[in-house]
Amino acid sequence: MAARATLHCLTGCAIGEVVGMAIGTALAWHNVPTMILAIVLAFVFGYSLTMRGVLRAGLDVRSALRVALAADTVSITIMELADNATIAVFPGAMDATLSDALFWLSLALSFMVAFLVTTPVNRWMIARGKGHAVVHQYH
Repeated sequence: MAARATLHCLTGCAIGEVVGMAIGTALAWHNVPTMILAIVLAFVFGYSLTMRGVLRAGLDVRSALRVALAADTVSITIMELADNATIAVFPGAMDATLSDALFWLSLALSFMVAFLVTTPVNRWMIARGKGHAVVHQYH
């Protein structure tokens, strides 16, 4: 269950990260604004994926947002910290562009690291009825 919850968060984070980095790179932004955009979009897409499911279960938008915040905030935060730290220390990754294999290789590695770091946290939270455990009643 923790691995599925982490993959769910990773999907939203990955979409947001890639879209943010693509926009920042295409607009020739510097690293910091590009990373900030990617992180913000990772949260937006992560929360959106959770909200989509609970909205289908019949919750109103405000309640769905509360569930998404409760379910995903810790997971996405840890995932983003691990993901961005990996990119920051990967030699040359911060200067790679979308057309560089290094960009995609470092991004894939950062997602793997984020998954490995976040899964035990999600497991711990689910065992205590927190995190993604609050979403399961709506599935």
